[in-house]
Amino acid sequence: MLMQHAEPTTGEVPATQADVRPYAWVVFALTVGLLLSDYMSRQVLNAVFPLLKAAWDLSDTRLGSLSSVVALMVGVLTFPLSVLADRWGRVKSIVLMAALWSLATLGCAIATNYGEMLLARAFVGIGEAAYGSVGIAVVLSIFPARLRSTLTGTFMAGGAFGSVLGMALGGAVAARMGWRPAFGAMAAMGILLVIVYRFVVTEKRLAPLQPASLGSQRLGVHMSFRALMKGLFSTRSVVCAYVGSGIHLLVPAAVWAWMPSFLNRYYGLQTGKAALGAAVFVLVTGLGMVVCGNLADRLGKHGRDRKWGAAIAICLTCFTLLTIGIRMPAGPLQLVLIGAGMFFSAGASGASGAMVANLTPPSIHSSAFATLTLANNLLGLAPAAILTGIVADRIGLLGALQIVPFASLVAALAFFIGKRNYSGDLARLNTLRDQAAR
Repeated sequence: MLMQHAEPTTGEVPATQADVRPYAWVVFALTVGLLLSDYMSRQVLNAVFPLLKAAWDLSDTRLGSLSSVVALMVGVLTFPLSVLADRWGRVKSIVLMAALWSLATLGCAIATNYGEMLLARAFVGIGEAAYGSVGIAVVLSIFPARLRSTLTGTFMAGGAFGSVLGMALGGAVAARMGWRPAFGAMAAMGILLVIVYRFVVTEKRLAPLQPASLGSQRLGVHMSFRALMKGLFSTRSVVCAYVGSGIHLLVPAAVWAWMPSFLNRYYGLQTGKAALGAAVFVLVTGLGMVVCGNLADRLGKHGRDRKWGAAIAICLTCFTLLTIGIRMPAGPLQLVLIGAGMFFSAGASGASGAMVANLTPPSIHSSAFATLTLANNLLGLAPAAILTGIVADRIGLLGALQIVPFASLVAALAFFIGKRNYSGDLARLNTLRDQAAR
């Protein structure tokens, strides 16, 4: 964010570090790589939905629960585990979390019934719980603040690209070898990345890339719980960013989970082809996150509240395209319109993440992004698959998917309220910071 628009600059890499060091990009690449592994382990399940349904005679509700339990664990545990990560060490926490979700994915490969699979999937969620918040906190700590929307959007898009790989590779392996090797392949990739990350990324090597003020500010992680809550929920606009982001992500989560089944049931595609086709929609979503995040940064140069306007426009565009597309007859035009809607379905993630970073102190960014992750999961990612499955058991999968886009309207309303309060909230926060600095 540019200084001329009075955006908070706490935690920004000093101006003398205008050039981003190569090691920062190495850390970014490896951190995003682990995020890819995270979502490959999470989304490979969706690619094998038809096989599991046939093998264990599962209802759509039970299938949805296997997907939603991961997001539920993430939502419940992300905040406490992220606070612990701020205290214990972010890099060590990342390595431990990635190892856990990789081993749990291996557990999915050897599950013999629905109960064992549900338990293994729960441990996948436990391992993933704080990764998104801690990973992005590490990334933002070593890059200039002017890149926040772009970095946040790109980082979160890693989830989409990981989902693409999980669906496409998982579906291809499952079509040739069965669903168990599909889970095993995802686990092996995760374990390999954990080993590389462990030896390349260390707190000691990160320290020179971080602002000099961050070391003293990290003492803030020992603040009282009351003070922490005050920092996390200090303004109405930051609450709107949390809520809007969470509800916004219900749409892509539902479509990602059920698109392989949609293509299988309504287009007659077999497991491998359905998974590959669904992966294309996920890829489009990821591209949209990167493009829209970069667009939000560009718009932010010309007005501090334009990122909110971009988020609102993105949500309304997504609603319009998906509502029309899903209600059309099956055919190429329907798939094109659904794809266009999916391009915008998670596009506001970069803007909302940047707003959270702007409106909270850098010393609690892991906790702030944990709160954002909590909202993303409890309001969007966790309920998406299972609610769609429950409705699908009653009115059919197509009918259930036709309801999903309305979440974008609710998200647009939350972002609109945030936009109306943002300027006043920023002015108030800057005044408080100035008073504290005197």
